[in-house]
Amino acid sequence: MNETQTLQEKIWQFLSVLLPILITQLALFSMTFFDTVMSGHASPTDLAGVAIGTSLWVPIQAGLTGILMAVTPMVAQMVGAMRRDQVPFTVLQAMYLAAAIAVAVIFCGALVLDPILNNMNLETEVRDIARSFLLALSLGIVPMFVYTVIRCFIDALGWTRVTMFITLISLPINVFLNYVLIFGNFGMPRLGGVGAGYASAITYWCITLISLYVVHRVEPFAEYGIFSRFFSVSLAAWKELLTLGVPIGFSIFFEVSIFAAVTLLMSEFNTVTIAAHQAAMNFASFIYMVPLSISMALTIVVGFEVGAKRYQDARQYSYLGIGMALILATCFGIGLFFFSEQVAGFYTTDAAVLQLTQHFLLYSILFLLSDAVAAPIQGILRGYKDVKVTFIVALVSYWVIGLPLGYLFAKYTTLAAFGYWIGLISGLAAGAVFLFGRLLVLQRQKMKAN
Repeated sequence: MNETQTLQEKIWQFLSVLLPILITQLALFSMTFFDTVMSGHASPTDLAGVAIGTSLWVPIQAGLTGILMAVTPMVAQMVGAMRRDQVPFTVLQAMYLAAAIAVAVIFCGALVLDPILNNMNLETEVRDIARSFLLALSLGIVPMFVYTVIRCFIDALGWTRVTMFITLISLPINVFLNYVLIFGNFGMPRLGGVGAGYASAITYWCITLISLYVVHRVEPFAEYGIFSRFFSVSLAAWKELLTLGVPIGFSIFFEVSIFAAVTLLMSEFNTVTIAAHQAAMNFASFIYMVPLSISMALTIVVGFEVGAKRYQDARQYSYLGIGMALILATCFGIGLFFFSEQVAGFYTTDAAVLQLTQHFLLYSILFLLSDAVAAPIQGILRGYKDVKVTFIVALVSYWVIGLPLGYLFAKYTTLAAFGYWIGLISGLAAGAVFLFGRLLVLQRQKMKAN
């Protein structure tokens, strides 16, 4: 990361940070994408089981790894303020915290998984697949959380292409293991959707081991000496990480969990509806990787400029990122409008699921436009270390506005399952408006203070 003087320099530096993040996010999400697609080709029941399991796991995973994302603005501001000597301590404490969170998740999951699934109105086979999928996936929780910390450290230094290469190396492993374990190739048992859980767990171990080697042996990361000195657990450091990270984690949890809640509420409908909803939501989430990547890149560049107290530069990066997200969202929306049938065909060959998926995909176009505003602003605010308002906005817009509206539309109108999607769109739009207002106020305060 370097100080920039012109808009052109900012564009090039932003793109150099953004593009590797985007490729990395798409590759990481591709694990879930291929889990869903390949499970769908195993059978609609496998697709529904993986859908339920994913809906239970993703909000928890996103929220808790969101806590660890506090490492990015902390390290970025340390580097911008020329306080590099503080980086190793912060990163190691975050790794300790990541391991502790992972163990706690496994323990709690063992206690509550069966009661949750048993209380859901699921077909027996769908419930069994969801349970076994989550048990298999749990084998990769510890490395998944540790990798989040390592990735945040590498990305905060501006070397986002390194995590891109690490992820690209691991992706073929995931696809190959899916092929082997889901369909029972090369003499392995045919595990269906459950095999996707084992494939993802093994892949997370690969990603983590590779990234640990890179941080320890490859420059410029090795010069920080992350593992050259032992630091005991510091509760004070954990408190600092949690103070910044918990609002980030909860804001992400509130956003992701509303989609999961809708999928769980969909359990009152038949397996075809669940499968179609999951397929369309999976693709919408795939496209969401674009504004999410822009958000993550903005956290890095804005955090770097804020650490150096260059607030005008931070503001320029902010609107550069939002504008880029809106342009791309418009292009994706147009493409999805004309090619919804082809996209639905990626997920299933079942005629009923295919037709219903197309309808859901058309609603997802409105997701894209709201996310193009909300996601980048969340990243900007994290760069400023302003996270509490984002947490409140996420709670209100998604759970006070979005979900109740969706429930009313689904239960008391002829929209049925589509009603939940309209509620989601309403919540996302409200969140985008609220966050933009907060950004304007914060930037005005920073400019006056400077």
